[in-house]
Parts: sequence; structure tokens; C-alpha cells
Amino acid sequence: MRLLVRERIFGIGDDYWIEDADGRKVFLVDGKAMRVRDTFELKDAQGRILVEIRQKLLSLRDTMLIERDGEQLAKVKKKHLSLLRNHYRVTLADGTELDVSGKILDREFAIDYDGELLAQISRRWLSIRDTYGIDIVRDDADASLLIAVAVCVIVLAEKDHDD
Repeated sequence: MRLLVRERIFGIGDDYWIEDADGRKVFLVDGKAMRVRDTFELKDAQGRILVEIRQKLLSLRDTMLIERDGEQLAKVKKKHLSLLRNHYRVTLADGTELDVSGKILDREFAIDYDGELLAQISRRWLSIRDTYGIDIVRDDADASLLIAVAVCVIVLAEKDHDD
């Protein structure tokens, strides 16, 4: 599944659509303004909330939480030692860990599980300016979770870059 994300994004309070390859609106990232912490809702085209994304308030390292129906689905944070590239660890509620690595600020990174590619985020295969793609490789993957992970690592990388 290939999705397109227009790049005016990730300012708190900004809303933006994620479209499929045919230009149909598939997901809405709804940024919540006037909050103490970064908060987003990922909604389907009908406006149903699929996952909520929020910054964890009290944490030694910046951490983002992904929740579904009030239950924590995943926790995203930067790995301690990462010399050459941005590297993030996603811990799912069941203890499973996903790795996110690449050039996050350039929108060139991958999400994998135990060495198996789940999703590739890239600008390389697009000619549309200020747009990047999310290519969800596995048909049985949770698309809303992988999109939420991409949102989290971009927000965390931009905060880290600004600091």
C-alpha cells in the first residue's frame, strides 16, 4: 500500500490528509492545538479515530505514546547510541520491538521488525515537491500503527534537531 503525505505537516494544530496512490483521501492526521504536549489523532476518511498519538509528559528522553481505544498500543523513543543515523525503538504493548532507522529529517527511513521490512518512508520515488511516500510492504501490517510510528519519529527528530 503506497500512501502520499504532503509536507506542510507536523506543526501542532495542523491537519493534513494522507492519500492513496490514486489521490483518494485515506487518513487524516488531526493535530490538536493548545495542548501542553504534542497530540495528534489519526482518523479514517469517515472521521473515525483509529489511533491517538501524544507526547509522554514525564520522561527522561522524549517519548511518544500511541493509543487505540484508550489502551496503549506502542511507545516510541530514540535509541541511546546511534552514531551515523537517527534510530528509534518502538515497543508494542505485547513487548514486541520495531526498529526505525534512516534519515528521519530527510524523510528517508524504514520501519522493520526483526530485520523484516514493514514500511519504507521515502521521497525518492516521488516527483511531487514537498511530498513523501509511505510504502507499507506487508499486506497484513497495521497501516494506522505504522503511519503513527512515522508521525512520532518525525516529531521527535524535529524536536531533537530544534534543541
